Amino acid sequence: MRYIKVKWKHDFEDEPIWLYSELDDARFETRKVEIFNNGECGFDDGKESKLNTRLGIVSVPELIEIAQDAEFVPYDITKEEFEVLWINRFHRQDLLTRVEMPG
Repeated sequence: MRYIKVKWKHDFEDEPIWLYSELDDARFETRKVEIFNNGECGFDDGKESKLNTRLGIVSVPELIEIAQDAEFVPYDITKEEFEVLWINRFHRQDLLTRVEMPG
């Protein structure tokens, strides 16, 4: 498994600003967490989802390819960082503060 986060720089109120993904060996999402500017959190694990968050239907490009679009700032992250977000996905007051930290 690989774990990534992507900062999406935009002004759309109804779209997430942070995208966290757990990827399998073929780079398909197995779990996803999306954080919105207001602190709301969407997620999907293929069984349960919230806020219209859905797993992608195509494989996720490599970070270097994602970074070619100036709207996106991608990062590799650890499994532990992803798990903290996954475990806390129902506690919106914490999430935006956690993800805005450098890293």
